[in-house]
Amino acid sequence: MFKRLLYLSLFFLSACEGTTAGTTTVVKITESVEIKKAIEPIIEKDLWQYISNRHTLSARSQKDLFWHIDWFKKNPDYLTRVTKRAKPYLYLITKEVEKAGLPLEIALLPIVESAYYPFSFSHGTASGLWQFIPSTGKLYGLKDNWWYDGRRDVLASTKAAVQYLKNLNKLFKGDWLLSIAAYNSGPGRVQKAVRKNKSLGRKADFWNLDLPAETRGYVPRLLAVAELIKYPERYGQDITPVVNKPQVQAIKLDSQFDLAMIAQWADITLDEVYSLNPGLKRWATPSTPPYTILLPIDKVSIFKKNLRENPRNARVGWLRHKIKLGESLSYLAHKFKTTSKQIKQVNDLSSNKIKVGEYLIVPVAQTGQDNYTLSEDQREKRRLGIKRTGKKIIHAVVSGDSLWKIAKKYDTQIDNIVKWNHLDRNKPLQVGKRLAIWQPKKSHSNNLSRITRTGLDIDRKVTYQVKNGDNLSTIAKKFKVKVNDLKAWNQLDSKKPLQPGQKLKVIVNVINSKMK
Repeated sequence: MFKRLLYLSLFFLSACEGTTAGTTTVVKITESVEIKKAIEPIIEKDLWQYISNRHTLSARSQKDLFWHIDWFKKNPDYLTRVTKRAKPYLYLITKEVEKAGLPLEIALLPIVESAYYPFSFSHGTASGLWQFIPSTGKLYGLKDNWWYDGRRDVLASTKAAVQYLKNLNKLFKGDWLLSIAAYNSGPGRVQKAVRKNKSLGRKADFWNLDLPAETRGYVPRLLAVAELIKYPERYGQDITPVVNKPQVQAIKLDSQFDLAMIAQWADITLDEVYSLNPGLKRWATPSTPPYTILLPIDKVSIFKKNLRENPRNARVGWLRHKIKLGESLSYLAHKFKTTSKQIKQVNDLSSNKIKVGEYLIVPVAQTGQDNYTLSEDQREKRRLGIKRTGKKIIHAVVSGDSLWKIAKKYDTQIDNIVKWNHLDRNKPLQVGKRLAIWQPKKSHSNNLSRITRTGLDIDRKVTYQVKNGDNLSTIAKKFKVKVNDLKAWNQLDSKKPLQPGQKLKVIVNVINSKMK
């Protein structure tokens, strides 16, 4: 019996060994096939889905996102409009973010910053998709001159924003929420809040820091956008798909180009040239090459073909101008929409002195200035024509003018003048520049003055929409009411910060308040 059992055991053992040996190769082949399938990247056709499937950031709970998601639910067409603007740039920006190893949610940050509008400009002089202020833009190599503003250049500003965020993340030791908060309010302010909490023995993560109201809403808004794009049906959103393929291609130009010529050679409109290259201010690319331009990817071949087949001097038009009495370099530069520096370079001038009767070669636009509809000059003309509440005054800047003097003259605030006219506070005003100033209608002030003279005491209920940077204290001060009254009128919880866009009921005395 024992021998029989031993024999059977040896039989099954050898059989198993034979089976193993016989199927080893098969198993390995099966495993290699499975591994190959597993490592094959899944490339989503919709770029929004591609981004959503790779989310890494999250909120503490849905409560942190409530106000922001609620706003989008009440404005369901907002993301549709944003998608239309983002479509040409989204793939490029996503790839820059991905290449740098940043969370892909960062590609959604321009939705929060600028609604993906490349000509966006805030009253704080922040500009472009990523809303760089001049000082930070300069720090990260974004040039700003007569021809070009790198803060609005899609590719250049994206590279700068990615590098800035990488540096912030290193500063905050890998905490992306703190890094994003610092992008909004500055690293110093976030560091100060972190130090304060640590000194008090409190948690020093984003959700527990004492930060400005705008920043407290900034990070949750980004996370809310990511949530909405990932689960649009859940929140009643209609997210237009964006094809997960490059839409534009960067072409390096080695000389100055008239934008009308670029449009012609690429078979696109002038508006398309500006929209893809919003950093361009004037009628031509910068006078000091190289310059990298973005063109629709399906138009690159025809542009290169025309580039080869046309002479170099066809890229920019030139005019031979005879100098007249009273003309100066600065006058001619202004007249022909170029710079004194370029005229000097082209004509090999060593100084600004020019002589009556001599000739200068001056670069000129090949078509009328009005055709460059998205140039800085044309956009400024449209701003001057915008209709707002109140009476419009056009102020021409004279020698000695400053923002402070102009604001005082028209009884308004410097912030208003900056916002109305897209000004940079750090740059001096140019003599002759026209500024739009808006003043309240006289009837309102007259009625208020009559009430003041009669000594009437009238309470009025108004609805105030919370703005970025607002808190209960600033709002109470604005309307000359008590913080506790604001809380009672609106049943507010002191622990919950105000959110931009939130509406508050305020009962004010029309004589003592500063209603705007």
